[in-house]
Amino acid sequence: MDIVEKKYAVLLCAEDSEYVKKKYGGYFGVFVRMLGEEGEAWVVYRVANGEFPDDEEIESFDGFVITGSCNDAHGNDVWICKLMNLLKKLDSMKKKVLGICFGHQILARALRGTTGRAVSGWDMGVTTIHFSSSSSSTLFSSLKMPASLSIIECHRDEVKELPPKAEVIGWSEKTGFCQGGNLEMALALQAVIM
Repeated sequence: MDIVEKKYAVLLCAEDSEYVKKKYGGYFGVFVRMLGEEGEAWVVYRVANGEFPDDEEIESFDGFVITGSCNDAHGNDVWICKLMNLLKKLDSMKKKVLGICFGHQILARALRGTTGRAVSGWDMGVTTIHFSSSSSSTLFSSLKMPASLSIIECHRDEVKELPPKAEVIGWSEKTGFCQGGNLEMALALQAVIM
């Protein structure tokens, strides 16, 4: 019996730092190491450099990961506008999407939410995240999630208004995580929980 291989794309929104290149072979390596499982194929598109999947390629992927970036999700750089159009298309196709940090913000913006500078300024350091016990999300239903968890965050932008059908499933004093769009298809995290 043939093993059905799942295929995922990382939409890389940042340049690789020297440290990350040396330690992991680049940010793509970080995400594959963190999320990848045996039998999966992973491909990277350097969207910040204008490299995007074409329509035929999009169909072949089971899911997409949108990375962090030093750019602002509320900006209008050409690649950011092109990324938002791609995310709208992925949402209409009901593709699974995971947005992390900048990815969280740009996904919210693409799905008709709003983003901008955080009123409270930079959020840096170890932060306690609280999880909603009343969420309609089935994402964490099979996991025994604690009521709270400490993570490292570093960002100065935020989702100011959630997209329609999105809900907050976790939050800190300054940050929220949301799930939305096709509700079970998209997950956006301001920070990575590891």
